[in-house]
Amino acid sequence: MTDITKPCIILVRPQLAENIGMTARAMMNCNLENLRLVSPKESPVSAKALAASSGADEILQNAKIYNSLADAVADLQCVYATTARRRNQIKAIYTAESVMTPINQNLKNHNRCGILFGPERTGLENDDVAIADAIIEIPLNPKHCSLNLSQAVLLVGYEWYKTQIQTADYQFITNATHPASKEQLFAFFNFLEQELSDFKNLKDNEKRPTLLRNLHNIFNRSQLTEQDINTLYGIIKYLADK
Repeated sequence: MTDITKPCIILVRPQLAENIGMTARAMMNCNLENLRLVSPKESPVSAKALAASSGADEILQNAKIYNSLADAVADLQCVYATTARRRNQIKAIYTAESVMTPINQNLKNHNRCGILFGPERTGLENDDVAIADAIIEIPLNPKHCSLNLSQAVLLVGYEWYKTQIQTADYQFITNATHPASKEQLFAFFNFLEQELSDFKNLKDNEKRPTLLRNLHNIFNRSQLTEQDINTLYGIIKYLADK
């Protein structure tokens, strides 16, 4: 039974077992589970495919094989075809990122969705693309936009996976320590200024304000932790003693 909460990946006439295996690996990376194969030249459970899957054996074991693309998409309501070439067909064209809006909306409405990927050497044929509701293009360098089959699956799969997770755009990992407080920074700046009291530029009343501001900015940009502050204290004391 097709999991209607996720799009299925459909490889049309894949040629190499290694690419089938690496596709399964890419799918597992992106929490996709449903793999369909149309007239594959090699078995998805061959030794080469299993080795290339890097542990995604379950996807290969459960992959469904069809004799025709029509059979492979018969139970689906929405089908999207990935292609790098315009086919002179009247079709909506999405990027891999933008297509996730209609895909997720269809999935939410309990409409089964599939994404087509063509053979390694030639890509999808015009008749394959004609079956699809829309086209997915991955914007790449127009001088070289050829992708390995599993790379294409990974790029499209990752765009779907991003819509399913919530991650911070930026994180600052401090482990066992904590970011230094402004009070700790002020104390460190005072200590540093005292240790630099003999520095000739600090004795220059014109240069002093600019130099101190620059020093403050250098350390404020560094997002110092309490551990960093303690380390700097030790280094500066050592240098002062020398």
